[in-house]
Amino acid sequence: MAIKLYDLAGANPELRFSPFCWRIRMALAHKGLAVETTPWRFTDKPAIAATGQGLVPVIEDGATVVHDSWAIATYLEDTYPDRPSLFGGPGGRAMARFIGAWADSTVHLGVARCVVKDIWEVLDPKDQPYFRESREKRFGMSLEAFVANREATVKDFRASLGPLRFTLGKQPYLGGEAPNYADYIVFGAFMWARNVSDFPLLEADDPVHAWRGRLLAAFDGLAGRSLGYEV
Repeated sequence: MAIKLYDLAGANPELRFSPFCWRIRMALAHKGLAVETTPWRFTDKPAIAATGQGLVPVIEDGATVVHDSWAIATYLEDTYPDRPSLFGGPGGRAMARFIGAWADSTVHLGVARCVVKDIWEVLDPKDQPYFRESREKRFGMSLEAFVANREATVKDFRASLGPLRFTLGKQPYLGGEAPNYADYIVFGAFMWARNVSDFPLLEADDPVHAWRGRLLAAFDGLAGRSLGYEV
């Protein structure tokens, strides 16, 4: 039986852009597990009410329901130990937790400052008021003001990727010779941008751009075939 994944969608149900859901899409592919994705929108909270919270990703694996991308990744690792490892052992799991904290605090903020208004534009109209109100409260300004200087902001964002760029100059993936969950954590942020905006976050000669390209092509082009922009 396929695992069911509630996956954040835009007005077009084929548009899937959540960075956290993309972490799990890639993790499921890495594990070679069959998945059935269900488009979910911000105002569809009753569909996941059983989890006691209102965010995706959420998976249903038979009778087991798990929410939160980190909890799902560790569940998949522990429940399917015979499948390729997402972490490569306890040390890799601990390192991935650190990478997640860095991505959530640094990479996501940089991406948001460039594309958050584009996200609002691709949402289902019923989701737009919630998204605008919640994000403007979080940022303390309008969406338009938050991205107003993105041509300058993107330079700071690129500079913030120095540790990632340095690492990828020495090895093809954060996981070494092959990707692991640490890669999928950071890659999810770039899928967030790619699938909602044609604004170029990366320069073509950046090692991060090449790494992103390798992950777009992974698993028979799972991410690269998704609805988005070629930037």
